Amino acid sequence: MVDETNSTLLRTIRNSAHPMDRMARDYDPLLELIGDAKLVLLGEASHGTHEFYDARAQITQRLIQEKGFSAVAVEADWPDAYRVNRYIRAMGVDRHSRDALKDFKRFPVWMWRNSDVLDFVDWLRRYNDKRRADQRKTGFYGLDLYSMYSSMEAVLRYLEKVDPEAAARARYRYSCFDHFGEDPQAYGYAASFDLSASCEKEALSQTLELQKQAIAYADSDGNVESDEFFFAWRNAELVKNAEQYYRSMFQGRIESWNNRDRHMAQTLEALIRHLNNQQQDAKAVVWAHNSHVGDARATEMGDRGELNLGQLVRERCGQDAVLIGFTTYQGTVTAASDWDTPPQLKRVRPGLENSFEFLFHSTDMERFLLLLRNDKPLQEALREPRLERAIGVIYRPETERQSHYFHARLCEQFDALVHFDDTRAVEPLEYVAAGEGRDMAETYPTGI
Repeated sequence: MVDETNSTLLRTIRNSAHPMDRMARDYDPLLELIGDAKLVLLGEASHGTHEFYDARAQITQRLIQEKGFSAVAVEADWPDAYRVNRYIRAMGVDRHSRDALKDFKRFPVWMWRNSDVLDFVDWLRRYNDKRRADQRKTGFYGLDLYSMYSSMEAVLRYLEKVDPEAAARARYRYSCFDHFGEDPQAYGYAASFDLSASCEKEALSQTLELQKQAIAYADSDGNVESDEFFFAWRNAELVKNAEQYYRSMFQGRIESWNNRDRHMAQTLEALIRHLNNQQQDAKAVVWAHNSHVGDARATEMGDRGELNLGQLVRERCGQDAVLIGFTTYQGTVTAASDWDTPPQLKRVRPGLENSFEFLFHSTDMERFLLLLRNDKPLQEALREPRLERAIGVIYRPETERQSHYFHARLCEQFDALVHFDDTRAVEPLEYVAAGEGRDMAETYPTGI
């Protein structure tokens, strides 16, 4: 039962809320708030909830069709997402969207290999296929940095095609990592305690050489070759930044988290510059967890020294970026109980009493939109911090308060928020056996 002291707060929320009736017009107020913004960051409160994926797809489709957005950048590895990019732009060898998603092999496979993403990739392909040759097509890109070894392979493949001698030099530099058996954590552990084991110099040298050859490699014949150079260069940058990330893992969570989100922000900024060189006025949509999208300065994360993508984007772009969060009170979620274990259909417990999730549930509204940026009464009503839930790829309801909640000031964290009171799990394209795609537990234990 909600305390009487909350009655005014609930009334303010109800007065500000835009009810959502599963109609095409549901996101009209949000599109109006977005206006001419160049960057829209769409969050999620878990990595396994259907409503979050579906809502992001609906919003993104409208941004592409109505406001000219031409890039979707997601919390996924750069080379894995670039295979999807080739498919939706009819540049690759894949014949079906399911094939284009096959490079997503690392745990958690279901985060991108699920039915909602499959439907969205199908839509992107159909949309691009209808575009004329003189019209811009939408691309699909990854922002994350866990693909250190596959990014090395991508750099080598590119150089072998355009400059075999440069490929030989790159192969020699990257051989520095060979002692660790394609285990980034083993590399990070060794390099953090023994500077002689560090490959920092080699990774940096390779990036610098690619940058010096940018004109020669990318100017040969138009945008396709320019895209391929950009893909290779960002893979080289990823290797450099991932090398730093894995060394920082053993120096503490804060530094490694900050390195990861700085890489995401750098990749997004580089992507916008690249697209502007081709078409001008480039606009991008970002899909990532609330913990990356919401401004860290308004959360416990910021209080302990962590920054994130949303904060960095706001600092650079101001009102030209719109940060949108998502919440749910209860339902089901696809998540694992531990790293490299199969995904499970898990019951999401009702939100804790002192949480935003419980507060929104108490409005008795099934689903609604809050425009936080310009609503002064709502900002005043929600000025005090409350608990907010974050479920990553791991969900542990038995330790939910410690594992999945943090304090946040919502109106400073996001420009808008969408609440779904009861949600259901995403449907993985397949369930993998325990240990398949085994890799690193960088974001253990939350998996965000």
